[in-house]
Amino acid sequence: MVKILVTGKNGQVGFELCRALSVLGEVVAIDQADCDLGDADAIRALVRRVAPDVIVNPAAYTAVDKAEAERDTAFAVNARAPGILGEEAARLGALVVHYSTDYVFDGAKDGSYTEDDRPGPQSVYGSTKYAGEQALAAVNPRHLILRTSWVVGAHGGNFAKTMLRLAGEREQLSVVADQFGAPTSAALLADLTAHLVRQHVREGADGFPYGTYHVTAAGETSWCEYARFVLAEAQAAGKPLKAGPDAVAPLSTAQYPTPAKRPANSRLDTGRFRDTFGLRLPSWQEGVRQVLQQIF
Repeated sequence: MVKILVTGKNGQVGFELCRALSVLGEVVAIDQADCDLGDADAIRALVRRVAPDVIVNPAAYTAVDKAEAERDTAFAVNARAPGILGEEAARLGALVVHYSTDYVFDGAKDGSYTEDDRPGPQSVYGSTKYAGEQALAAVNPRHLILRTSWVVGAHGGNFAKTMLRLAGEREQLSVVADQFGAPTSAALLADLTAHLVRQHVREGADGFPYGTYHVTAAGETSWCEYARFVLAEAQAAGKPLKAGPDAVAPLSTAQYPTPAKRPANSRLDTGRFRDTFGLRLPSWQEGVRQVLQQIF
């Protein structure tokens, strides 16, 4: 039986991973209370105690704006921890599945980013996540780095839930309309991860297509249109709102300054992932709708 160590069990993706991976073998799921990923010794002790066949690491320091002032903490969790997990996994011959982000790019490209495009993070969060990718890849060839964007899940906090809360409190909302990406459900990421782990277990390490892949839902939208979609779905479900989709006004990034710079273009090309693994990626609307049905 395969043994799988999952970090961040209470996060959006970690919560769904515990569900999706449970059918494959024994899942040992931990959160910060079980192991502080900012503590190198604690990470090593954890992996040596569990001795997993697979490590799945969705845990991260994700407070994007706060990271600008808490660089050391963000670096420890996002950059150093993946390298330590990779080293310990290499000792065991274990696979590491690690999640990264659209924030590794500067957002200036016209089209969708491919895995071959040069990263250029514009924030502490993006920089530390890219450093984590490099640290893992340098120490363990048996890795999958899955870059994704705009994660949304029924468990945990996210943009969709924030919009629903604000629309219940206010009659007018203003949302950034010049940043583009694909909302991607945590459940989709977890189900795809389970498929990849199953393939790795079935086919073995030799010849498995390790590496970095872009994995998002299909399609694209802006934050403003995303908010309107969420509120339209809520309205259709009969949820009481003070602000409906027509009450969401577009803002420019310049009108909504934040401590951390966000990429204007978060579109990721998923062709390599789809071609390599032969998997279909559903539309972002499909995934968000499923999450909202759970929330409602």
